[in-house]
Amino acid sequence: MTLSIAATSWVTPLGNSIDDVWQCLVAGEIAPLERLANPQNGAQYLVHRVPPDATKHLPPHPRLRRASAISRFAAAAGLAALADTKTAPALDRIALVFAISNGGVIYTRRFYSDIVTSGAQSASPLLFPETVFNAPASHLAAILGIGGASYTLVGDGAVGIFALKLAEDLMALDEIDACLIVAAEEIDPLVCEAYRQWRFLRNPSRPEARHGMVMSEGAGAVLVNRANGTIEIQKIIPGQNFFRRSELAARLDCVVSRLKEGKAFCIGSANGTFIDRAERAAVSEMSLYSPKSALGDGIGASVLWQLIAAEQTLKTGRAPRPLQPKQDSQALVLACGLNQQTGGLSLRRSAAIKPSQGVRAQYCFSGSTDASDHKHDC
Repeated sequence: MTLSIAATSWVTPLGNSIDDVWQCLVAGEIAPLERLANPQNGAQYLVHRVPPDATKHLPPHPRLRRASAISRFAAAAGLAALADTKTAPALDRIALVFAISNGGVIYTRRFYSDIVTSGAQSASPLLFPETVFNAPASHLAAILGIGGASYTLVGDGAVGIFALKLAEDLMALDEIDACLIVAAEEIDPLVCEAYRQWRFLRNPSRPEARHGMVMSEGAGAVLVNRANGTIEIQKIIPGQNFFRRSELAARLDCVVSRLKEGKAFCIGSANGTFIDRAERAAVSEMSLYSPKSALGDGIGASVLWQLIAAEQTLKTGRAPRPLQPKQDSQALVLACGLNQQTGGLSLRRSAAIKPSQGVRAQYCFSGSTDASDHKHDC
C-alpha cells in the first residue's frame, strides 16, 4: 500500500521548526556539543541536547505535570504534526504507533536508585508509571484524545522502519483513516554509559574526530493517510537481522535492490560506527547523507528524522552536501541499528496534488483531557 505523508514534525537539538532546522542542515550547521557527566563513575560523554525552548509551548495538561523529557518531546512533535496537516481526520479514526528504543531512562534510574539506596519500601508510585516503555504513547494519546488503536514498538535504531510498516498494515483496515507515527528518545548518563561500555561512543577528549557516535535526544512525528499527497511512501522493507558485522553490507544491499527504481539518493543512518562503511558499500553509486552527522544519533527517533530529511529534499530541491537531488529523484531511507536490525523505505513525489492545495486543519487540545509487501527477509 502507498502511504501519503500528510504532515511531519520534529524536535531536534537544532530546534523544532521543520523549515528552520532544514535550513541549518542545508547550510552544514551542527548541533552544539555538550559534555554530560556521570556522577557515579566520573565518566563524561559528548551529547546533543534539545534546547529548553523546544517544548515550552506545550499546552497545560495533567499528563505532563510529572512526565519525563521523552514524553514531552513526543507530545510536542505529535501535536505539531496534527496541527500542520492540510486535511482533518477525525481523532477517533486515527491510530497511534510509537517507536522507542531506550525509553524513559531518567525516571527509571531514579526509581531503581531509590530502591537500591533505601530498599523496596522507598519505591515511588509517582515515578513508576514513567518507567514503562508505553508511557509516552499513553500520554500522547490522552492529550490528543485518540481513543482508537495505540501501539508501542521497542527496538534499536531501526525501530522506526517497523513502526512505519505497522502503520501501513493498520491503514489496510477500514476503521482507520490516518495513522500518526511518533518516535522519541531522551538522554541520561545511565544509557550513555551502556553505549560507552559497548565501545560505540566518541572519545570526549577528541570531539572533532569522526569515529564514534554522539548520542542525541528529541522526537519525530509523521502523519500518513491514503489521500494523494505531495510526497508518498512507496515501499517499506523491514530487511533482515545480521549476526556478524561482515554481513551488514550484503543485508543493506539487498534492501536497496528491492527499493531502488531508477535514479535515487539516499538518507542513511551512518553514526560514526561500523555502520558507516557498510552503508557506503551498499549505496556506492548513489549520493548519501546522514542527518546523524549534524543532529547526533537519536536512536529510536532517528528513522523519522531521516524520513523528514528525505521528504524535505524532495519538496524543496535543496539538500545538505553531498546530496544531489534531481527533479525526478526517488529518495531511499536506510536504517541500521546497533542491535543488528536493518530496514529501509522509498519516497517519491506525487503529481496528483500541488503542495499549496488543501485547507490547514485546526485542532483544539483541552488541558482537561485525561485519559504491500509483508516479507520480512530479502
